[in-house]
Amino acid sequence: MELIENMTFCVISGLARVLRYVYQNDQTKMNNTKHITSETTMKKSIVILGVAIFSMALASNVMAQATANQTVSLAVNAVYKIATSGNPGGLTITTGTAGTDALSTVSDNTTTYSITQNVAGTVKVTANLDAAMSAGYTLQLNLASTKGTSAGTVDISGTTPGSALNVVTGIALGADANQTVTYTFGANASAGTLLSTNKVVTLTLTN
Repeated sequence: MELIENMTFCVISGLARVLRYVYQNDQTKMNNTKHITSETTMKKSIVILGVAIFSMALASNVMAQATANQTVSLAVNAVYKIATSGNPGGLTITTGTAGTDALSTVSDNTTTYSITQNVAGTVKVTANLDAAMSAGYTLQLNLASTKGTSAGTVDISGTTPGSALNVVTGIALGADANQTVTYTFGANASAGTLLSTNKVVTLTLTN
């Protein structure tokens, strides 16, 4: 780089001296009409040559560069992500139909779930309770889906961590956001009353 800069400086200095020489001689030779045409032509040639040399020097200076290479290792691991928008509202049965054991069910569809997965088109969502419910009480779950196939309304009343049920299957690669979660709670009059109790529902995104 320093060598190119020195060469550029020398070319510019030399060009300046040539132009100064031409100008000084031009004053002397202006009275000699026989030299006017040839002298003018020579001056033009010198100027053109000087500009060309100067341009080449600048181009050489601009083109000078240095490079360095790096190798970057890239990878994408399997990603399974599932999240919900929060907890549904409380489900409380308050009425039924005279002469019918099954009381009127109550539902909640105020929550949503979202998933992201980059594994395969065979990914699914399963659901289970922390412990099975007592006989006479039912909890059903329905997960909507645009990336997979919803199993519709699934009775998860008897599920446990070791016996989860499929609620969405065949989920394609990518993301599925803000899909509706619907819970439906039912009970039989013969099962008696039920004090407020919490059940933990686990949604699992798996292959």
